[in-house]
Amino acid sequence: MIQRSVSITLYLLAVVIGILALIYPFLAVASANNDGASSALTTPLLTTLLISLCLAVLLAELQGQAAGAKAVAVLGIMVAATATLRFIEVAIPGPAGFSPIFAPIILGGYVFGARFGFLLGAMTMLVSAFMTAGVGPWLPYQMFTAGWVGLTAGWLPHPQRGRSELFLLISFAFVWGLLYGAIMNLYTWPYFVGDSATTWAPGVGAADTFRRYVAFYLTTSLLWDLAAAVGNVMLIMALGLPTVKALDRFQNRMHFQVL
Repeated sequence: MIQRSVSITLYLLAVVIGILALIYPFLAVASANNDGASSALTTPLLTTLLISLCLAVLLAELQGQAAGAKAVAVLGIMVAATATLRFIEVAIPGPAGFSPIFAPIILGGYVFGARFGFLLGAMTMLVSAFMTAGVGPWLPYQMFTAGWVGLTAGWLPHPQRGRSELFLLISFAFVWGLLYGAIMNLYTWPYFVGDSATTWAPGVGAADTFRRYVAFYLTTSLLWDLAAAVGNVMLIMALGLPTVKALDRFQNRMHFQVL
C-alpha cells in the first residue's frame, strides 16, 4: 500500500511539474526575461527532473513485486519498439504532422493502465530523441505531453470488444492528434512577435488570451495537426483492435498487474 502511494505521488508530481513548465514561458516573458537564456537553463533541468521521476517510479514499481518486474520488462520492450517507429518516421517522413508513435502509446496505456501509459509516452520521446538527434529545448515538453497521452488513455472505459471500443479509441486518437500540437505550442507561443491578434501579451485577460491563441493555432498549426490526427485514426482503424487483443492476451499469459 505504501509502495503504491509513493508511486502515485511520483506520477502526480510529474504531471504538476509539466503543467508548471508550460506556464513558465508566460511568466518569463511577463518579467521581460525573454532573451532565451532562461529557456537554455530550464530545458536540461526539466529533462533531468523528469528522467529522475521516471526512474524513481520504475524503482517503486519493482520493489518486492514479480508482477511489477514483468510490467517494467514489457515497458522496456514497448519503448524500444515505439522509439524505433520514430526513427523510421525521421528517415522516411510522412505527410505533415503524421507520426506513427502515438498509436502504440495510446494502445499501451489503454491496455496496461494510466501509469504504464505515462512512462511509455515519456520514455519513448526520450529514447527516440537520442536515436534521431532530436534533443533540444522541446524535449521535456514532448516527454510531458506524450506521457499525458498515455496517461489519459489508461483512464478510458473498456466497453465490450467491437465497434464501440474501436470508435472510442479512434475518437481519443483524433482528439489527441490536435491536442498534442496545441499543448506543444504553448512553450514557444509567448515568445512570438507580430500581429497582436495572434500573439500573447501580459495582462490582456483570460478571454482575450484564449481568442489570440485560437487565432494563432488556426493560422499556424491546424492543418499540420489534422494530418497527425488523421494518421492516428488510420493506424487505430487498421491495427487498434488486433493490437489490443494481442496485448490483452500477452498480459494474461505473463500474469502482471496493470499499472
